Amino acid sequence: MKIAVIGASGKQGKMLAEEALRRGHEVTAVVRNKAKLNGFSGKVIEKDILALTYEDVKDNDAVINAFGTGAADDPVLHQTVMAHMIDIFSGKPNRLLVVGGASTLFVDKEHKVRLLDTPEFPDVWKPVAGSMAKAFEMLKTHNDVNWTFFSPAAFFIADGKRTGSYILGEDELILNSQGKSEISYADYATAMVDEVEKGNYIRKRFTAVAG
Repeated sequence: MKIAVIGASGKQGKMLAEEALRRGHEVTAVVRNKAKLNGFSGKVIEKDILALTYEDVKDNDAVINAFGTGAADDPVLHQTVMAHMIDIFSGKPNRLLVVGGASTLFVDKEHKVRLLDTPEFPDVWKPVAGSMAKAFEMLKTHNDVNWTFFSPAAFFIADGKRTGSYILGEDELILNSQGKSEISYADYATAMVDEVEKGNYIRKRFTAVAG
């Protein structure tokens, strides 16, 4: 398959690109600064995400958007980027897979309380998480986009091990057999590329925890 990874110079984006390459896919990295790729062996598009066009990525079966921000960045960027992605892929056959956040996962069976709404959720991340939640709600209204939104577990571990084992869920926060909601960036990448290959969650959200 042909797969483009937006933000492939970031920690998660790099692992996604490497995982796809490892499996023999033809991978294109979309980055603002190609110097940060450090020996990446696939194709490269050096462009800001908001300048990206459909022509840039049309030859890819799937495009993974690994765009992210820090707590101190403008949180509205998540909504701006999502609107741009929707514009690009509306009415197009390509898949758009989004690296989402855990904040929108529900912690109750009635689906009234999100992780973002709980007292334990860190205040410093609420602006970004709230913006990501609005971006996700925006995406869900577009049935003309072949989207998939992948929320990680509550604890998203950048330097965690790649085990290749994970448990899938959908809209609710899930726990593993140790009662933990955690997944490494490496196992997240495994689950994302598995989804690219299998296509089980088209126009759906899913989540995963370490198995």
